[in-house]
Amino acid sequence: MSAAPRIDLHTHSTASDGTLGPAELVRAAAESGLDVVAITDHDTTAGWAPALAALPAGLSLVRGAELSCRWYGEEPPVPLHLLAYLFDPDAPELVAELARVRAAREERGERIVALLRADGIDVSWPEILAGAAGGTVGRPHIAQALIRAGLVTTTTEAFGSDWLGERYRLPKEDIDVFRAVRLVRAAGGVPVFAHPRASRRGRIVPDELIADLAAIGLAGLEADHEDHSPAERAHVRALADELGLLVTGSSDFHGTHKTVRLGAFTTDAEAYERIVAEARGVTEVASG
Repeated sequence: MSAAPRIDLHTHSTASDGTLGPAELVRAAAESGLDVVAITDHDTTAGWAPALAALPAGLSLVRGAELSCRWYGEEPPVPLHLLAYLFDPDAPELVAELARVRAAREERGERIVALLRADGIDVSWPEILAGAAGGTVGRPHIAQALIRAGLVTTTTEAFGSDWLGERYRLPKEDIDVFRAVRLVRAAGGVPVFAHPRASRRGRIVPDELIADLAAIGLAGLEADHEDHSPAERAHVRALADELGLLVTGSSDFHGTHKTVRLGAFTTDAEAYERIVAEARGVTEVASG
């Protein structure tokens, strides 16, 4: 009997805030024993082509993105993330929305750097932009600048309340989560709610919202994730079962920005096959 495939459906490259280039990411995925990896950079498909060009033999690539969303049912609105798999990267409405979010993210980054500099902290916006290497600019890039300046020692410390977590935190433009689910489905993609119960990240949304999203096309919930406690994972699985949603598990790998390794959590083959079967945008790609 052959071993079950190892499937990791949530990873980041330098196209957003990971530390491995897309080509390095797929090579690392193969070396870590994965059979399937998804590239899901924040609000961009820029990593798709280089990942595809470098795809090692025996590895399947799922092209996706992690969308920055917000639920406006509470005040202030709750930020959340939606994993979108196998959507058409040329779908006009989705393309326009992602471009808007990326531009707003960059503008926010520049404003945060201006706040830091106003307090006498020597960080350089051109240097941070260069460090992003054309990828979607985010707070992790500013965190790296703080580390280089010797002001903090880790990304975790940079995201603490003295720095980017509170004192130098600014809101960012996001996509209304209902609109995001509809846009992903309209683009032929399959939407999965990323780490929905991760209370250690901040506020979480009620189960009723997830039920409402399921009613308009949400396909699944990410249960097995480093930011979920065992109880939170169990809650997500039970909710998915109740709503008829698929369940995924994944590393949310960011390279050296996080300690979690590729394949730390995985998705079972049945859930993966449901995602592939539902997709109408692009297909999975298997190499050799």
